This record gives sequence, structure tokens and C-alpha cells, in this order.
Amino acid sequence: MYCIEMDNNSDNILCYMLYNVYMIFKGHVFLFFIFLCMYVLVRLTLCLRASDTVIQLAQTHKPKPDPNGLVFGTVFTDHMLTIGWILEEGWQKPHIQPFGNLSIHPGCSALHYSVQLFEGMKAYRGPDSKVCLFRPKINMKRMLKSAHRACLPSFDGAELLECIRKLVEVDQDWVPHSDSASLYIRPTFLGTEPTLGVKKPSKALLFVILSPVGSFFSTGAKPVSLLADSKYIRAWRGGTGDCKMGGNYGASIYAQNEAVDYGCQQVLWLYGDDQQITEVGTMNLFLYWINEKEEEELATPPLDGIILPGVTRQSILELARKWGEFKVSERYLTMADLRQALEENRVREMFGSGTACVISPVGRILYQGENLHIPCEGSFPPLASRLLKELTDIQVRHYTHFQHTA
Repeated sequence: MYCIEMDNNSDNILCYMLYNVYMIFKGHVFLFFIFLCMYVLVRLTLCLRASDTVIQLAQTHKPKPDPNGLVFGTVFTDHMLTIGWILEEGWQKPHIQPFGNLSIHPGCSALHYSVQLFEGMKAYRGPDSKVCLFRPKINMKRMLKSAHRACLPSFDGAELLECIRKLVEVDQDWVPHSDSASLYIRPTFLGTEPTLGVKKPSKALLFVILSPVGSFFSTGAKPVSLLADSKYIRAWRGGTGDCKMGGNYGASIYAQNEAVDYGCQQVLWLYGDDQQITEVGTMNLFLYWINEKEEEELATPPLDGIILPGVTRQSILELARKWGEFKVSERYLTMADLRQALEENRVREMFGSGTACVISPVGRILYQGENLHIPCEGSFPPLASRLLKELTDIQVRHYTHFQHTA
């Protein structure tokens, strides 16, 4: 059994649209009937439909890894999902097939112009062996937004989610029996236009691969160290920082390597002349402190176009607001704010959040040649620890803490 609640919003919108069309054709029932038949024919022909999924099972199966020794993203399951798209024909039949290499044209737009995007989701196994995906509809919504920005074709998120459910069901034995491990789900969307012209693709490929994972960082659940340097910028207004596109990540590797050279694990991305704090590595960032007004506050940068709207970020904000124990804000934070707060002993915790790591405390920031030490009680400070436990209860033990399972 899989805890995926399907979204009926698209059906409601469809009914509303058909009702309006009927009112336009009112008194001309025959014309409305012709329109309805043509619409159904086009929808059935062009749209992605999970019910059309073709399943080809692998003849041989790889050995399952020890969940205690998993290195993030290095082991893959026996099967994968592929769905092609052609402008003239629409979405092709989804195929669940043995895991293997892809065959793409050397001139395809994903290879030359980074016309591509991806998502990151997880499936967890509970104590009753039931497998659940954590808030997957939010991922589908974000993926659609990224697809629109990349000029890739739209799709029905509920249908793709059902295809993913089928894939996870086929490879359900790969979901670790462990509280500290999960099955990482990586939907990827490529423009496969087989020409060198810079244009909207007429062909595309959507595929999904699965990987059992443990801790995202090789050091495990320990505070990370960050390099903060304004000479590198992850994203800017009007760009694609709020979309999950591969180019955002590939361009960050140079700065990441420099951080390692300075003895740090990740980059603290800054923006603007006032050096706004934006994200940490591939994670959203939270600061738990006593703010300028002497209020106890959990703060994270706002979604202004350069911040990725993380699923874990949204979940943390909802949980903290539900507690009602301190102020929860989406606000701008600068390095000057952080530095002053550290000097005045107003900083309590800082941590990153994301699907891969869930929550990762920050212990040190190297900034302008100075090490800024962030308070961190033990390996996991109290608020970060509490949030991690609450999220784990939802993900692994399937407790309900949100009004919607989106």
C-alpha cells in the first residue's frame, strides 16, 4: 500500500471549463457534442496516462546493499521509468523497464544547452512495512513550474505520480528496512530536440530512476562547515534559481571545490551588495536567533525568485508555525546581521534543509578570512533535533502532522 493521495484539482478545473463551453454552445447540443468528442480524442491522444504503462520486468536482479553503508546516489534499483514526448503526437506510453543506459541523439538540446530539469523525492518504509512517499504533490507542482521555465511540455502531475507509484511498487524490495535510510526518487526531464538550433524542443524524454540512500554527507549527522564568499553567485532575480534545473547545480561545483580547498564542506551562497544569505550548498537555510527586536525567531530567506521552494523548507515552516512557540519569518538576512548577532550572543542555531539531507546543522562559517562559530550543542542542536524527529515521525512512522498530505 502506498500513501499517495491523488489531487482532484485538475478534474475540477476540467469540469468548470467544460461547463463554460457548454454554456457557449447552449441551444446547439449537436455542436457541443462534436466539440466534446474532439476534445476527448485529443486528450486521449496527447496526454500522459498512467493506465497505458507498459511493464517489462528485469530477468536478473542486483543484490540489495547494506542500508548502513550506503553512499548517496551510487546504487540504483533494477528498474526505471521512461516516457517520451513528440510535438506532433504528444506523450507516448510510459514504460517501466530494466535499468539501463539511455540512447539519445548527440545533437540533443539537453546536452548542448542544458534544456533539462529534475526533482528529488523519497519513499520511506514504516514499522508496518508500508511504503509512503513524502508530500509528492509538491514535487509535481515544482516540476511543472521548472518545465514551463525550460520550455518543456506540460503534463498531468497526478498521472506522473501514479507512474512513479507503479515504479516504486515494482522495486519496493529496494526500500530500506531502516529509520536512517530511504529510497531516493529522481525524476528527470530532458529536451531531446535532435538539432543544434537554440529553440523550444519538439521532442523530450522524462525518466525516473531510484536509489537507496543513507546520509547525504559522508560525515553523517554532524554540523557542516561553510565558505561564504560573494564572488560566486548561485542565482539572481529573473534567472532560474527557483527552478530545479541541472545548470544551477553544475555551475556550483567550482565554488564547492574551492570551499573544500579552504577546509569547508559546503558554500554559503550570498547575493547583492548587502551580501544577503540565500542558500547553503544545495539546501535551504534557517537561522534560529534572537532578532533585532529581541524576539525569539526562526527565519529563512523569502521565495523571491532566487530561492528554491524546498519541500522540507515548507514542512519546517508549517510545523514551527503550528507549534506557536516563537516567531516564524520569511525575511532577508545578511552577513552583517549574522555577524552582529554572533557578537551579541543572539544566535542559537543555524541549519540547512532539503530532501537529500532532511536537516543539517551548521557549525562554522569561513567569511572574509574569519571563522564564525555557530552555537551547536553536541552534534545536533535542540531545535534542529526536534524538527528532524518530527519530520522522521511523519516520513518513517507515518504520523500525520499536516492538514494535507500534499
